[in-house]
Amino acid sequence: MKALITGASSGIGLEFAKYLASKKYELILVARNKERLEIIQEKLATKTTIIVMDLSNEQKLKELCVLIKNEQIDMLINNAGFGDFGAFSDTELSKDIEMINTNLKAVHMLTKYALKNMVKKDFGYILNVSSSAGFMPGGPLMSVYYATKSYIYSLTEAISYELKRKKSNVLVSVLCPGPVETNFNNVAGVSFSIKPLSSKFVARYAIDQMVEKRKMLIIPGTKMKFAKFFSRFLSDRMLLFITYQIQRRKRR
Repeated sequence: MKALITGASSGIGLEFAKYLASKKYELILVARNKERLEIIQEKLATKTTIIVMDLSNEQKLKELCVLIKNEQIDMLINNAGFGDFGAFSDTELSKDIEMINTNLKAVHMLTKYALKNMVKKDFGYILNVSSSAGFMPGGPLMSVYYATKSYIYSLTEAISYELKRKKSNVLVSVLCPGPVETNFNNVAGVSFSIKPLSSKFVARYAIDQMVEKRKMLIIPGTKMKFAKFFSRFLSDRMLLFITYQIQRRKRR
């Protein structure tokens, strides 16, 4: 079995790699930090190939898509992504575009290429990492991040249904965690308002739910499950108000 993981140099991506290595998966790890990838490669007790790449670079992304097309990938984990904090009118356009390319375009293209091969052999797993943000009507003060995660959630749900209608054995799942102990808040410039889950727990829970229980929607942690359930009883306007208040308190 062979798995490709993006954003694999730290956080959830690194824990995905460790857990799949313990299950004897051959790994292809993609991230921008060469030094971290090399250290991880040395420590993992399984065949591991590293690819140093910035997924916001469209040309590099196309090269990775060609690799996926030619490799027999059994599991793709689209984990790479980041956020930014601030009013839409205040944030830098260049960072918005980089986020859209990394969080959205890369997931879309890699999923497309991997899925074609998986459908042909009628086997494979794709895990797209979204967020609890993907359930919301919008994310004031983190508008672009929320929009990209909503896209991932919506896209995965639709693909999963299409595969189900075809009676395909390929499974496409979406992981929607709340706060997780990663470098995300440092990059985004925010602080979590509730206690985050550990990256190790989230990664292992996600793999087990996808492979063993074949879940499409994966929500780790009781708090986020309750939050999604009760959100259906609130209007979009109320959810936007609540989201704004939560985000405002994250400001450093």
